[in-house]
Amino acid sequence: MPTLTHRKSYFAAIALLLSMVSTSLMADKTYTLRLAETWGPNSPILGDTPRSMAAMAEKMSAGRLKFRIDSSNKHKAPFGIFDMVRQGQYDMGHTASYYYKGTIPNAMYFTTVPFGMLAPEQYAWFYYGGGMELMEKVYQPYGLLSFPGGNTGNQMGGWFRKEINSLEDLKGLKMRTPGFAGEVMSEIGVAVTNIPPGELYTALERGTIDALEWVGPALDLPMGFHQIADYYYSGWQEPGAEVQFLINQKTWDSLPEDLQEILRVAMRTAAYDMYSQSTHMSAEAWDRMKEDYPDVTHKTFPPEVIEALREATDKLLAQEAENDPLAKEIITSQRDYLRKVRKWTNISDKAYLNSIATD
Repeated sequence: MPTLTHRKSYFAAIALLLSMVSTSLMADKTYTLRLAETWGPNSPILGDTPRSMAAMAEKMSAGRLKFRIDSSNKHKAPFGIFDMVRQGQYDMGHTASYYYKGTIPNAMYFTTVPFGMLAPEQYAWFYYGGGMELMEKVYQPYGLLSFPGGNTGNQMGGWFRKEINSLEDLKGLKMRTPGFAGEVMSEIGVAVTNIPPGELYTALERGTIDALEWVGPALDLPMGFHQIADYYYSGWQEPGAEVQFLINQKTWDSLPEDLQEILRVAMRTAAYDMYSQSTHMSAEAWDRMKEDYPDVTHKTFPPEVIEALREATDKLLAQEAENDPLAKEIITSQRDYLRKVRKWTNISDKAYLNSIATD
């Protein structure tokens, strides 16, 4: 008759065998994640990014991770990504956090802040300055994880049908501009609206709006705004606009640790690649635009406009910080980090550009 020691050894062996079988089955299991994006089908740069991420993750996982990506024409809710991922209709989303400031106001700071950080500065804040931890604080109560999803770089200030010579020229102007910048514009008298990307050209053409801000030459040229509006202004509102990957927490928890890490690396790589792609394509698009549409005039806003926008930004940020402890924590973190990192930017990139300027 087997001794107690033998029986213990037998059950330990069975447990080890079952563990090995379970691990083997897990290694062979395929996970198909459904991703909804704000962008329409074949959207350059923005739409390329989740597909690039998916291709990398599938290859690195040897096919264990697969993705089904639905564009806005499929799910019909370009600004509904947050709710669809939170409710489990989709496992993931690719969108911009400032679209959801009505639901979670503190999310908007993770896209960009007017007069804030440039893209490299912002990435440094996310990964080394506490930004990721603060973003987790905001999204965790909703059962979501958010990761940087790609940066457009410094965005342009918008297309205007009439030249802006003074602050008075902006009073009552109907303009599409989202996020915190929209609140700042409202503060100085602009009639702000937020329109889905697919409706922007028609709204500008029909006069539903007088001006709009989208991204920059790379994404603006295909939209055709230059065929309607002649004045193209440099920006102030989105110095480094970061979109996001949203992931349902339950979906994330269901993935083995190695697939979580693969997904994390694929998202981070695709995000930075979007920044590189956006820089390249904007350079090409602006060169082509100046060649084909010489009537398009590049402008910067008058000093009095910039001053008013900065004052309005500071006022609204102070109000948000006073009303919400978490908002204050985020705003303070970004402001302190910007103060530190901008000193380096000024004596490196800015000083370099100033020293070689020829015009």
